[in-house]
Amino acid sequence: MHRYFTDQRHEALRHRVRDFAESEVRPRIAEMEANRSVCHDLSRLIARQGWIGATVHRAYGGMGAGHVAKTLIIEELSRVSAAMGAMVQASQLGVAKIVHFGSEEQKKTWLPAIASGDCLPTIAVTEPESGGHVLGMSSTAVRDGDDYVLNGRKIYVGNSHVGDLHGVVVRTGEGSKGLSAFLVESDTPGFRVGEQQPAMGLHGFSFGELFFDNCRVPAANLLGREGDGLSVAYSSSVLYGRPNLTAVSLGIHQAVLDETTKFCTERQRYGKPLADLGNIKLKLGRIQSRLLLARLSAYHAVHLLDQGLPCDAELMNAKLVNVESALESARDAMDIHAACGLFTDRPVERFLRDAHHIFAPAGTSDIQLLRLGELALGRAQGDWSSRLADLLRLEPSEWPEEDEVPDMAPADPPVTVRTDGTTPTVPGQRTGPAHRHSWFARPR
Repeated sequence: MHRYFTDQRHEALRHRVRDFAESEVRPRIAEMEANRSVCHDLSRLIARQGWIGATVHRAYGGMGAGHVAKTLIIEELSRVSAAMGAMVQASQLGVAKIVHFGSEEQKKTWLPAIASGDCLPTIAVTEPESGGHVLGMSSTAVRDGDDYVLNGRKIYVGNSHVGDLHGVVVRTGEGSKGLSAFLVESDTPGFRVGEQQPAMGLHGFSFGELFFDNCRVPAANLLGREGDGLSVAYSSSVLYGRPNLTAVSLGIHQAVLDETTKFCTERQRYGKPLADLGNIKLKLGRIQSRLLLARLSAYHAVHLLDQGLPCDAELMNAKLVNVESALESARDAMDIHAACGLFTDRPVERFLRDAHHIFAPAGTSDIQLLRLGELALGRAQGDWSSRLADLLRLEPSEWPEEDEVPDMAPADPPVTVRTDGTTPTVPGQRTGPAHRHSWFARPR
């Protein structure tokens, strides 16, 4: 599969992330599992590798590497620790709103800090009373001079306890045009993070509550225009949330196969390895088959995303296939391990717990099936991959070469003019600092 969707630069990056995960992440898993609390120092260490900026244009100090690269980063981290894979995907999800809707000033202010690992962004949409029904939210923002005053509560916010910059969608009016999005810094008066609650899995990752009590935010922190909040929420979920969570599931799935084949090779039954039993081979075969199909769907979808091609359906299907198949394979692995799988000295029970956490965010499997059914009936809505294609397409000038000259700036593509006379910010038109990272650079 790698020969279809990745090249030598992707694979060099894959090996670098894998080596980091083995040397820096794996030794801390036992502590994270025992403490069940946020791992602040490891989150920051990972952020400083520059991987949060995988899709940030190189003019802003990002990798400019695209969504295939982002997927393999998350996959390789999740293969070792789904909690840390989830940490990276949550902040990469937080990048989307700025890349898609941020003003030039907002991009120049925040994207370099995100790319360097000095700022971990989040996105906060879900509320206790409305859940996945975005239009049912009740948190508000009221204009007051040069500020907006925010009041309300958000839940299930990825990286809630380590985030520095929260992208918050709240009500500024009625109906679907009455939602707006704001950037809220974590030290803003009137903002606080709720106490972390123990969860089933993803130990070391935080997805908690945010509270806003007369939280005053400058009007300059409005993302896009008033009324763009629904677009911010939906586009981030479809174009980043679904493929990011797909990659976490894929990493878990690979870990399930690796651990289970190792167990079957080492474990003896009837005087020979467990792997020699026919029924065990059948179960391993099902896990392998699911993984091959899951990987194909995951990388095909983000490959289309990098090409700027319509792929909303492929992104939905990839999340559906990967989440369901990872869960099925984890259950098969538990069957194979039998009583051995119930104890925490083996990681297979952790894989199953972690896999369940990926089911609901960015839409449950039923939601993905519902949207795919609408597609089959010709009633599909959104089409975010087409609407934001210019911001998603990986330009040739963004791809770093191993022997590149650091101070060479990419050529600018033709400027696109909107129907309202404004010019969108697209790769090649950005005016941020010309600092860039090579994919081959060693981790800091």
